[in-house]
Amino acid sequence: MGKKEDFIELITEGYTSKGESITLGGAILDGEALGDAHVKIPLKTLNRHGLIAGATGTGKTKTIQVLSEQLSPFGIPVLMMDIKGDFSGIAKEGEEKSFITDRHAKINLPYHTAKFPVELLTLSEQNGVRLRATVSEFGPVLFSRILDLNDTQSGVVSVIFKYCDDNKMPLLDLKDIKKVINYITEEGKEEITKSYGRISTSTTGIILRKIIELEQQGAELFFGEMSFDIDDLMRIDENGKGYINILRLTDIQDKPKLFSTFMLSMLAEIYQQMPEKGDSDQPELVIFIDEAHLIFNEASKALLEQIETIVKLIRSKGVGIYFVTQNPMDVPSGVLAQLGLKIQHALRAFTAKDRKSINQTADNYPTSDYYNTSEVLTSLGIGEALVTALNEKGIPTPLVATMMRAPMSRMDILTESEIQEINSKSKLVKKYSELIDRESAYEMLNKKITIIEEEAAQEEKEKQEEKTTKTITTQSKKDNSAMGKSVIKVLTSATFIRGVFGILSKILKK
Repeated sequence: MGKKEDFIELITEGYTSKGESITLGGAILDGEALGDAHVKIPLKTLNRHGLIAGATGTGKTKTIQVLSEQLSPFGIPVLMMDIKGDFSGIAKEGEEKSFITDRHAKINLPYHTAKFPVELLTLSEQNGVRLRATVSEFGPVLFSRILDLNDTQSGVVSVIFKYCDDNKMPLLDLKDIKKVINYITEEGKEEITKSYGRISTSTTGIILRKIIELEQQGAELFFGEMSFDIDDLMRIDENGKGYINILRLTDIQDKPKLFSTFMLSMLAEIYQQMPEKGDSDQPELVIFIDEAHLIFNEASKALLEQIETIVKLIRSKGVGIYFVTQNPMDVPSGVLAQLGLKIQHALRAFTAKDRKSINQTADNYPTSDYYNTSEVLTSLGIGEALVTALNEKGIPTPLVATMMRAPMSRMDILTESEIQEINSKSKLVKKYSELIDRESAYEMLNKKITIIEEEAAQEEKEKQEEKTTKTITTQSKKDNSAMGKSVIKVLTSATFIRGVFGILSKILKK
């Protein structure tokens, strides 16, 4: 048996699945695409997370499109965090062109066009389903980690949440928590000190500045009601296809804190709400996080630890997370170690630093008797990738260079009119379009402060009245005393005068 036959047997055995699977494409050996060695990934292992990496323009977005297209018909919903804005075409049928026909002929896979059910989500003022969450839903621990607070500052945040819980004051948006901070450092300082201990104004000042920094990245649009219901990510259309939820993030590329805030809160919410699935035959939800380096570059140590913990635990809920970035080195080693499927598109070696990075990347993949991994990484064409996954037993599959199949849907973005069409038919857009601003901590504290001010004003008024009364009484006493003295003086003078005149009368009579 020759090298080619051995290789085909290795790939066929390594990527054969007894259960349902998705097909990425055909194997490549010595530059030749092999039509009888298909690369298949078992649905059963897709909750073991993954990495899709490669230089700009090498086909990462099309790979996500191919994966999403094959998950949807199995009733598996997808959440795609689309920062570049080039994924929305999945809602419309593609067009079979000559290069697609040639590609599929080489890998011996049929091709047909198709479109898929899509919801367009937004964190900002773009058109689509508005995503929001309340500050209370974040809780003190997650909110502190997002703000990158130290232990002392986090303790104060916990006191703030406890005070609001004890007084039944909902924390819905950022103006609520800012109002509470202002209150406990001014009007309510004595109240807080008495019940919860003394809080340093310098600490509350730092927390307030951190909140303002988050606010400046557009977080005030995200915090509020109504909160997004995680169940709305799990929808299936009338044909049994899972919805592909595209979160459009094109206008927050320069706001990594808001991006990481949303991502972590969403993962935490999914983990808390979804039931344990154990060893299921397919995932309940698959999440693709595009431009993942934006999260990791800006994340604090505490935030990275939180992400790593959630990635470890969330797969038991049937959720697969796939990080999409240019270089695997963008992903922390603790997270990278949790990723079962790795799809590595081409990397470019323009500098000595690039070549070193490529060698480090090669070390993250299984060794192969058929490839020099470092060389293959720089010679892959557009739409080609090195792939390694987990088989149904959780064992890593052989490393294989793969010619990826082409997307069935449109490989371009939607027009504005097409976006409007999708949104106009969306039940979720109508559901989440209304901004609810019910009574919360902000309004309740404003009322409380008004009452305090009115009581203080009344107390001051009463003090002034009492002071005035005392002044009048004192003056009256003084006046009465003076009058008494005058009367006595008059009477004394009269008596004296009468006495004098009496004596003079007696003298004259003599």
